[in-house]
Amino acid sequence: MSDALRAETVTIKGHDDDEIEAYLARPLGDEPRGGVVVIHHMPGYDAATKEMVRRFAAHGYAALCPNLYSREAPGADPDDAAATVRAAGGVPDERLVGDVDGAARYLNSLEGANGKIGVIGHCSGGRQTFLSACSLQIDAAVDCYGAFVVGDPPAGMPPTMKPILGLAPRLSCPLLGLFGAEDKFPSPAETAKLSEELDRLGKEHEFHTYENAGHAFFAVDRPSYRVEAAVDGWGKIFDFFGRYL
Repeated sequence: MSDALRAETVTIKGHDDDEIEAYLARPLGDEPRGGVVVIHHMPGYDAATKEMVRRFAAHGYAALCPNLYSREAPGADPDDAAATVRAAGGVPDERLVGDVDGAARYLNSLEGANGKIGVIGHCSGGRQTFLSACSLQIDAAVDCYGAFVVGDPPAGMPPTMKPILGLAPRLSCPLLGLFGAEDKFPSPAETAKLSEELDRLGKEHEFHTYENAGHAFFAVDRPSYRVEAAVDGWGKIFDFFGRYL
C-alpha cells in the first residue's frame, strides 16, 4: 500500500459518447498497473463509494467510478439523484454497459495501464458487475451481494431490475461473489443457483457466504456493517484482483 495518490473528478465518454462525470484515483508511481471500475450502488455516487475508489488506488490500482446518474441529476445530492433515476425507471442495462466500457477505455488510456480491467459493485452495482462481465471483455469481476441476478425483484423496484441469469454463458472472466447468509436480495438459495449454473457452464468462479451477515455488510456507515465479514471480504477482493489484474 502507498498513500501517495491523486484523486479527482474527471469527465469521461460513456454510452453513446455521452460526457459523464466520474471519480478517479490512482497511485503517483509509474509502475504498470491494472484498472478497477467501481460501479456504485443506489444511492451510489457518494462519499463512501469515493473512499472505496481511493482504497483501490492505495493498493496500487487506477480506479474509476462513473456517475451513472449524471445525465438525469448532474451535481445532485446522491439520495436525490437516486430518487430521480428510480422515478425514471432506473439505469437501462444497455447504457450501464456503455458507461462501464467507457470507464474501462479511460483507465486503459492512462499512463502505466497494463491493459487489464476489473469491475466491482455492491447491491445494484453487484448485479451490474455481472451484467458488465457478461457483456464486455473483462479480466476479473467482483459481485458483492448483487441483487436480482437470479430472482425477481419485489414490487416497486425499477423495471430495469430484471433477472439476468440467462447471460451467464457469456461471462468473460473469473467471478468472485461475496454474500451474506442473512440476506434476502440475494438469498443464499439464489446465490447457490447462480453457482450451480456457472458450474454447469464451466465458468470460473469463487463464492463466499458469511454467517451472521446480511445485505450491505461492507457499509461501515450503516447498522448492517459486519466487521469480520467486511475485513475478510476485502482480503479476498485484493487477493482476487492481485491474481488477475
